[in-house]
Amino acid sequence: MTYILSFIIAFGVAAIVGQVLIPLLRRLKAGQSIKTDGPTWHMSKQGTPTMGGIMFIVGIAAAMLAAGWQQLMLGNRNHVYVFLFALVFGVIGFLDDLEKLLHHANEGLTAPQKFVLQLAASIVFTIILRRTGYLTPNLYIPFLGVELPLPWIVYMVFAAFVMVGTVNAVNLTDGVDGLATGVTLPVALFYVAVSAWYGREDVGILAAATAGGLAAFLLYNFHPAKVFMGDTGSLFLGGMVCGLVFALNVPMIIPVIGLIYVAEVVSDIIQVVYFKKTHGKRFFRMAPLHHHLEMGGWSEAKLFCVFSGITLILCGLGFLGVMNRFPM
Repeated sequence: MTYILSFIIAFGVAAIVGQVLIPLLRRLKAGQSIKTDGPTWHMSKQGTPTMGGIMFIVGIAAAMLAAGWQQLMLGNRNHVYVFLFALVFGVIGFLDDLEKLLHHANEGLTAPQKFVLQLAASIVFTIILRRTGYLTPNLYIPFLGVELPLPWIVYMVFAAFVMVGTVNAVNLTDGVDGLATGVTLPVALFYVAVSAWYGREDVGILAAATAGGLAAFLLYNFHPAKVFMGDTGSLFLGGMVCGLVFALNVPMIIPVIGLIYVAEVVSDIIQVVYFKKTHGKRFFRMAPLHHHLEMGGWSEAKLFCVFSGITLILCGLGFLGVMNRFPM
């Protein structure tokens, strides 16, 4: 019941904030600059309000405090730590979006700047989870039901790599209307199911709030999008995706439930490497993967449905892979 309440609060608050935020962003001329090397038909989206991720961030925060207040009184604060971790990435994204708007360009903070900030946030978060006792250096292997003990320093390097990689993979997936939203929604529901199975109500409340906030955002972000989440939203979501998986201590399930994120990143890497090795030839029509499929005739609505549907199936499979980690 608490999970449902969290979902409803986040949905309601985010939907209401959207009614105020989108007109405000238009008045502030906070429009998205579209990459000139992207699909030509995307240029029609030039000027669509960005930084819309603020609406689901506010909705999630409201739901976490309202529905999760009892957990706070009981001394359970891990949902707060995860939210703050994701919020740090959201702030990094906000600064990036702000730089783009101020300079009317598609590039904001430099890659080294973003990497250092993301790395620092990941290390601090890992230390917090370790000290609260919810994170161990025993790496659980899904489906096999075995744990691989690692030295803490090795685990921290692994965790930082996964966190930074996941955050940027989610950011890369945000390339067509509703895509990152639609792919991350079933991932959030997966975390709700796993939290309920493990008896982790604090984390489950946050996961349910994330699902509710994203469902509300889809009202505005589904094709044709009235607003984009911007790096503010996509980096926040990336932080939430990896923050929740580490709070539940099952990070190795990310390649399963986040296969779409992985495919987007790998396709981008392949394209860059192939382009350099062949002195200008392209492996894909355009990278990342969603643009390759767009160039092949896929509509944005089809991309949304197929990628979200695949993720939903993988999340069901992923649950079977981790259900014996901490059975009720």
